[in-house]
Amino acid sequence: MSRPALKLRSWPLTVLYYLLPFGALRPLSRVGWRPVSRVALYKSVPTRLLSRAWGRLNQVELPHWLRRPVYSLYIWTFGVNMKEAAVEDLHHYRNLSEFFRRKLKPQARPVCGLHSVISPSDGKILNFGQVKNCEVEQVKGVTYSLESFLGPRTSAEDLPFPPATSCSSFRNQLVTREGNELYHCVIYLAPGDYHCFHSPTDWTVSHRRHFPGSLMSVNPGMARWIKELFCHNERVVLTGDWKHGFFSLTAVGATNVGSIRIYFDRDLHTNSPRYSKGSYNDFSFVTHANKEGIPMRKGEHLGEFNLGSTIVLIFEAPKDFNFKLKAGQKIRFGEALGSL
Repeated sequence: MSRPALKLRSWPLTVLYYLLPFGALRPLSRVGWRPVSRVALYKSVPTRLLSRAWGRLNQVELPHWLRRPVYSLYIWTFGVNMKEAAVEDLHHYRNLSEFFRRKLKPQARPVCGLHSVISPSDGKILNFGQVKNCEVEQVKGVTYSLESFLGPRTSAEDLPFPPATSCSSFRNQLVTREGNELYHCVIYLAPGDYHCFHSPTDWTVSHRRHFPGSLMSVNPGMARWIKELFCHNERVVLTGDWKHGFFSLTAVGATNVGSIRIYFDRDLHTNSPRYSKGSYNDFSFVTHANKEGIPMRKGEHLGEFNLGSTIVLIFEAPKDFNFKLKAGQKIRFGEALGSL
């Protein structure tokens, strides 16, 4: 392609291509110009910068007189049920960040004690089931790589299994007990949902892996549009063990959700201005003083998002584990995901 043609291959022209009537920019094809795909165009948007700006805006204290109209508009737009909030008075929330991270009344989300795994958050079930190979569905028909999502298993010191030599062996090494299978569940948190997430079962967290990355929207429409969306986005992977073996919970960031907070992890800092693409940071909670890691009880507070995002559970369990779910259903924190 000639140098002039390369200069013409730019995103401003692509934006016009998709906005103007069909064929308006067709003459440019004679000099070698081709529009960038919608996916590539969306990926070029500086979502991390926008998310940091949104984060700063959220911290701005609103005048007392402005709080009710601003929060009421948000409540009406996203269907927020303020009767569940620990503090219903809208004037109590000094800024948008405090409102997004509002706590619930203790009785608003009873934790189901009859099932071994509960929903860690409010949200919508995008997908669930057995992990049959190295590709996992983020929504029906659209997959992501299990190894790309969790990251390579290379540290024999921190992790109890050797490096994978193939896609299938990576999956198999997560299954530590004979007769078990690997399962997954994807929960999407909408902007109007309760933004804190909790421990889905009794387990011990031994390791944290933080992937800096993009902050693209993770709503179901976008998840159907972009393959491996969850692998592109910033995410925090917590891994450990429960009574049936390997267990992991991953908090996936999204546009305007640059802040992922894990309550017991003060060293975690997300949405940094600079990062190397494909990089990740490991941290082990297993130390000489603490040989076990961080014990978590079912329903215990674990972390929070700003606005909305996605939680992905990947865990091993016996073959008779059954999900109590339907794809697309709404679910609330504390309700059953599945049991033996």
